[in-house]
This record gives sequence, C-alpha cells and structure tokens, in this order.
Amino acid sequence: MKNHRLNRRKFLCGLGVTMAVPWMESFAVWGSETTGKSNYKDKAPLRLGVIFSGNGFHSKEWWAKENGKQIELGQVLTPIVPFRKKMLFIRGLYNEEALKGNIHSSQTGNLLSGAPLASGGAIRSGTSFDQIIAQHYGRSTKVPSLAIGCERSNPGIHKNYSMLYSSHISWSSPTSPTPLEVYPALAFDQLFKDNSYRGEKSVLDVVLQEANRFRREISSTDQQKLDEYLNSVREVERRIEQASQRGEVQGWRPTLDKPNIERPPAGIPQDIAEHMRLMCDIMVLGFQTDATRVCTLKLNNDHSYLLFQHLGVNVGHHELSHKDDAAWLRVNQFFVEQLAYIAQKLEMIQEGESTALDNSMLLFCSSMLTGRHQANQLPVILLGGAGGKLQGGRVLDYLEKPNRKMCSLYLSMLSKYDIHLKEFGDSQKKLEEV
Repeated sequence: MKNHRLNRRKFLCGLGVTMAVPWMESFAVWGSETTGKSNYKDKAPLRLGVIFSGNGFHSKEWWAKENGKQIELGQVLTPIVPFRKKMLFIRGLYNEEALKGNIHSSQTGNLLSGAPLASGGAIRSGTSFDQIIAQHYGRSTKVPSLAIGCERSNPGIHKNYSMLYSSHISWSSPTSPTPLEVYPALAFDQLFKDNSYRGEKSVLDVVLQEANRFRREISSTDQQKLDEYLNSVREVERRIEQASQRGEVQGWRPTLDKPNIERPPAGIPQDIAEHMRLMCDIMVLGFQTDATRVCTLKLNNDHSYLLFQHLGVNVGHHELSHKDDAAWLRVNQFFVEQLAYIAQKLEMIQEGESTALDNSMLLFCSSMLTGRHQANQLPVILLGGAGGKLQGGRVLDYLEKPNRKMCSLYLSMLSKYDIHLKEFGDSQKKLEEV
C-alpha cells in the first residue's frame, strides 16, 4: 500500500460542510507545510480541554495521596480511578484576585486569567489562558476555540458584581467573554457546517460521495477507522435529533410558526445527563476531527441551580453544595463521571503509537474547593499526556510553598504549547514540576 505524504490537512468537503479526517496510517493528515520527507511531521496536535464544575466539591472526599506506586483517591474521584496513571492531582493552588471581591462571581470570572474584576455591574476581567492558546494556534483549525456549556449565562448582579462572571470561564478579551453555546445542535454545527449550509440534512450525506472516493485510496485498517469515525458522527447526530424530539435538549426548536409545546424553564435542560454527554461527545469529536484544538466545557454555572432528579436529588445545585451529605457526593461523582467519559473516549482514539488522550491536556477545575465558598485553595486535576510533555501518576502539593498561584500553572501549561510568556495574570514563574 502506497504511503501518501500530504503537505496539508485532509478534509471531506460538500456543499456547506467541511469535515476533517482523523489520524490514519495511509495518509499523513497532520502534514507539514513543506514537502520533503525529512521535514514531514505526522505527530498529532496537542489539544486543550478545560472542564469546569461550579460550587466546589465535598470537603472530606476531594483528595488524593500517593501510596507507594499507587494513588489513592477520595470518593468524589472514584470515576477516574482507571486514569490514575495519566492524572496529575494538584493541591494548594489559588487565585489571589478571587479573594478580593464577592463570592461566586469574583471567584469564577478570573479563574482562567487571574485578572482583577470590575465591580458595580461593569464587565472587565482578563484574557483567559485558553484563549492565548487559541490566538496562537486557532488559525490551524476550522474553529479556533469552542466554548460550550450546559447552563445558560445569568446577566444579573450579585453583591455588586455581574453574574456574567459566574457564567463564563473563557474570555476572548478583558471585556468579552467567549460566546458560550448551550445548544448541542448549534455546537455541533460549529464543527462541521459553514454559512453556506442550509437545512437539516445530515452532514454525512453531504460528504458521502467524497468519503466513498477517499475510502478507495486507503488501507483496509484505515477503512475500518474511517467507518468508525463516520458512525460516531452519525450517532451524535442521531442522539441530538432524538433529544430534540423528546424535548430533552435545553430550550426548544421552532418547527412551527408557534411552538406546540410549553417552553422548558430557561437555562435548565429537562435531561441534564443527556445534555452533558452530548457536550462531552462534541468536545471529543472536535478534537478527533481536528475541527478545534481548544475547548472549554462549563458543566454548570458557579451559583448554579441545576436539578439532578435522575440521581434522586431534588435540591438545586447551589443549595446542595452547602451540605457535605450523600446527595452532594452523588452529584460530585456525576460531574467527575463526565471527565472520565471524555478521557475514555479520547483513550479509544488511536493516533499512531499514541492515543488522543496522550495528545491532550484536560484541566478539570472549580472556582472554589468546597461549597462553602472556600477559595484559598482550588480543586485541580490535569489528565492526559500533553503529547509526551506531561507526566501523570503524581500528586503535587503546593499548599505550604511560596509559589502556589493558579497563573503559575497556566504558565506551565502554555509552555507545553511553546508559548513562553514572562508573565501571565499575577504570576511571573511557572510550576517547574508540571
């Protein structure tokens, strides 16, 4: 089988649809801009995923400790036990600016930037580190960065600070939160459709002819990989359609001049479990297709009022967070399950001798350690291999160390992308151990 060497990304194209091809042995889909074999680079790109869970976690069950060669985890983290060897648990980091304002809004609006926040209803934060990466590498992908969530933003005011701060973690500029997409169908469209695409036709039907032609040019192993990939896209489309028909996706889709069903409560999906899984799948698809390399997933707002009736919990998330009871633990584990699900999906995607998880850096975090607004230290987990630049299977404790700034972590993460800044936010020194 002839091994083709391409000097550009391989896409399947149709009217209004551009779909990137995943890693294959027959085609070097991450080719360099030069044509010489010696200059060829077939290493998969490094992806960044930030997964945010508001209101903190159970005060007694968020922990990790090394016991010989094995890491023991608190009950909150039980879902990610299979990924301990690829996990970096970080204790003791904090955001100094978050301690200067109010609770919730001031603890979230600068979580990824460390910037001072404007009060009195004004909007001013700082460009978040994920957007720094997107600004450097966004031109390489269809979508420079994808910001998705499962709860609508809140435009209100809480204790003299805009609640837009508690509704957004990604900021494109100091005065502009990155537009947040809460509808799975529209998030999906961002990855595969352009402005010329109209209608409800499957994106696969649009590119089917080119996909069949491309299939004849690749090895039998890659044919199977292509089929699996296309099936995964079809499956997400199918689930989005089914969820929309059942009224389980947040909001409603106007199929008539006037809606024939009562509009669901604003900001609260009827089936939050399905909503979260769809958004997790869309993140994975974005990485798998190289449609984007930077994605933030806000599972809920800080100051969230999501309900979790599928867990047998009928108390709103914010109220629930003030008690370290069994219900709060179940909800915590449910959120960590989303991280585990993303990691599992990425681990199943083979990219040469590594996996998509090996080529990703997943940051799981919250704006407070516990539901009692404790922000003098933050819950932080890094998962993945960062293209061989991140060593997992470790617990790092900075609680008693002089440099324990979240922005120091971001400087370390930026360096994985060869973005070497003298300072970011309130830090001028990265965490050398990361």
